[in-house]
Amino acid sequence: MKGIILAGGSGTRLYPLTSTFSKQLLPIYNKPLIYYPLSTLMLAGIKDILIISTENDKDSFKNLLGDGSKFGCNFVYKVQKKPNGIGQAFIIGKDFISDSKVALILGDNIFYGSGIRKFLKTSTKVEGAYIFAYEVQDPKRFGVVEFDKNNNVLSIEEKPLNPRSNFAIPGLYFYDNNVVEIAKNISPSERGEYEITDINKEYLKNKSLKVRIFNRGTTWFDTGTFESLSDASHFIRLNEQRQKKISCIEEVAYKMKFISKNQLSNLVHGYKESEYKNYLLNIISGL
Repeated sequence: MKGIILAGGSGTRLYPLTSTFSKQLLPIYNKPLIYYPLSTLMLAGIKDILIISTENDKDSFKNLLGDGSKFGCNFVYKVQKKPNGIGQAFIIGKDFISDSKVALILGDNIFYGSGIRKFLKTSTKVEGAYIFAYEVQDPKRFGVVEFDKNNNVLSIEEKPLNPRSNFAIPGLYFYDNNVVEIAKNISPSERGEYEITDINKEYLKNKSLKVRIFNRGTTWFDTGTFESLSDASHFIRLNEQRQKKISCIEEVAYKMKFISKNQLSNLVHGYKESEYKNYLLNIISGL
């Protein structure tokens, strides 16, 4: 399976923070935001990852992450010229995807919780499509999924006035290779965007769309507002004070066996002195 991080858009809700660079480069406590969705794909065992950004931000992501080889991965970069919807990612990435299955994560989504690694890895076995469900108290703010006892999707609604369930759909999707052809054949919505909901409804029509439910021990942030940025940073800081770092991509690469201890050591010793470097040195020494 291959992966896509959609890190485009203009981030207007976060102006003036996003007036000069991408919101996916904003800090969430001690790491750039993009580290969090990137680590999610890596925890699923995905090494080939396409990062889609704006023309202005493409070089910044390249400078930050490189070609991925230092993490045992392969990173490719493409541009979304206009924010024409999530579904456009599969059109932009069709050559990258080729004949593979593909996971898509939005660049401003953060997932954290016990057991999430196994949960993500089993999702790569998808036949058809998986969307995910996260129980919330205010489903009217989100896309909402209704499903039966076998996790077959019955309906999908975007910000409904009368939600049919309390389960929101986070920005994480796993698809078989049919998604490329489906994306090519959907029409733009009234707002001129290729909607991910239309892709999911096509899978629903074919009875090949299933939902996977995040357990109550999983935390999800959609960091598209000032409040959610602050909440996510506060959550990460509190957890890292008590436990290990969250979404440290070097550590993830090592734990997933993408790189060896020697490769990790060579990588870290090239870093400038910082608390982040000291943490990784402790990982190498087994502390």
